[in-house]
Amino acid sequence: MLKKYKSNKDSRVIISQLMLPSHSNFSGKIHGGYILSLMDQIAFACASKHSEAYCVTASVDRVDFLKPIEVGELVTLKASVNHVGNTSMVVGVRVESENIQTGKMKHCNSSYFTMVAKNNKGESISIPGLILENKTAIRRFVRSIIRKEDATLRRNRFKESEFEPESHLEILKEYNVKINL
Repeated sequence: MLKKYKSNKDSRVIISQLMLPSHSNFSGKIHGGYILSLMDQIAFACASKHSEAYCVTASVDRVDFLKPIEVGELVTLKASVNHVGNTSMVVGVRVESENIQTGKMKHCNSSYFTMVAKNNKGESISIPGLILENKTAIRRFVRSIIRKEDATLRRNRFKESEFEPESHLEILKEYNVKINL
């Protein structure tokens, strides 16, 4: 059987939603948890379109809230598949908000969701490959490879069984901590 390949254009998803007072936190800004929920939903939709299967969120790589979102702004989320493995894919999600009275746009955050395709038994299944059609697609794919390698290095750098606090005490002098060993 020939392996199937799809372009990220085939699974791109864009949604927009008006931000209501019910979405706000105690300071009157849109609650970050609400935005995270929207991001997870669009990542699911994008991954499911690519894989033609039910998908689950395996991980989220950094969510930096760059700018606050106000009640009354129109939030647009854009998602596309940046990288694929055998059963998983990295979906890039970009969040922008627009003041609908002035038309002013702002980039609020971007994040990367690793999604895994599953069958009806909950087992991971193979997904189509990704056609890289331009320089941006190649850059995003390679960036995902490097991000995955960096995450593995971070995880392995401070294994509990190998960690020696004494070798890090000097650097801690620069921080607002008190050490009582």
